[in-house]
Amino acid sequence: MNTPAAVRRVDPRRPAILTPQGLRRIVLGSTEGERGAARLQAAHDAPKAVRSQGPFKHAHVVVTHTERGALGDGARQALAAAAILADAATEVVLLALGPCKDDTAALGADRVLCATDFDASHYQPEAAVTWLRTLQTQMSVQHWFFADHSADGELGRRFAAASGLPASCGVAEINARETRTPASPTHDRVQPHTAVLLLGKGTASTHLPFVGLGLAAQAPAWVNAPHAQVEDLGVQVGDPQSLALEEADFIAAAGNGVQNVPLFHELARSLGAAVGASRVAVDDGRFTRAQQVGATGKTVSASTYLALGISGAVQHLQGIKDCRHVIAVNTDASAPMTKRADLTLVEDSAALMQALLQLVRQGKEQA
Repeated sequence: MNTPAAVRRVDPRRPAILTPQGLRRIVLGSTEGERGAARLQAAHDAPKAVRSQGPFKHAHVVVTHTERGALGDGARQALAAAAILADAATEVVLLALGPCKDDTAALGADRVLCATDFDASHYQPEAAVTWLRTLQTQMSVQHWFFADHSADGELGRRFAAASGLPASCGVAEINARETRTPASPTHDRVQPHTAVLLLGKGTASTHLPFVGLGLAAQAPAWVNAPHAQVEDLGVQVGDPQSLALEEADFIAAAGNGVQNVPLFHELARSLGAAVGASRVAVDDGRFTRAQQVGATGKTVSASTYLALGISGAVQHLQGIKDCRHVIAVNTDASAPMTKRADLTLVEDSAALMQALLQLVRQGKEQA
């Protein structure tokens, strides 16, 4: 067997352009990225055509665990990559472990099958592999796509091993013919596509120039089979304060506008949020360096980021670029953070924290 030659690694954090097909390309020294992105955005505002009406002979299958009925960023990127690489005779199928409420057609999916009976509170890797192999017999699959992250990455490896399919892990870049995967700390390996592809972050843009059919289909019944090799000891609620910020799903972050630190910590505990802070608040001694979020601190990817009294310096915004939902609380409606936020509350942080804490307490008493 010929081993693919290693090529020198390109820093994935370098500025990149988006091709008209939506794939991310790093071009050293290029200044085209911003203009290309602007053109793509203008094109996306217009109605989009369906990628393919079929008939379909093959399938690109994307597998993911949903998060409270939503697809994670990694799953969205894997779905976009599967759609971009599919030809007119290839169907893009989404297999979701759990219910899915997202607009899957806009993300490129032609058909969606959900294991609605899947219980995320139980660790069921063997049952998940069995479910996927049942579907494998029903479709002519060219490639299987997984986000190489958390439970999706583990499931992708388990499925490849159980099915005897070759897999590429940590895919950093992909095109119609080949993939780029890490080979060493300084070099990548370029090789043809394997049957199972585990994609790293930023592999494809989710802003597609087309839509999929988005048809819901009946999935095989989920069977909670007994584990032969894995014993499920149940789920224990962890202390969000002990989590590394990079792993936290909900972060409450304080900036220079938060002076009542004990009230802030009490609110974070009540909400079950990990604690972050801006550089100004850290430099002032109110929070530890490990809690600093930003380009010179931690880069986070929480589902919800509650920014209290943070103006939004460019270094801080770089640290939260991967967060899904950002809520800003600030007395300045024109602060940079308000442009990044999905929801902005123009209010004094101390007053809002007190009112929110009272609402949380009332909710717990009624429960």
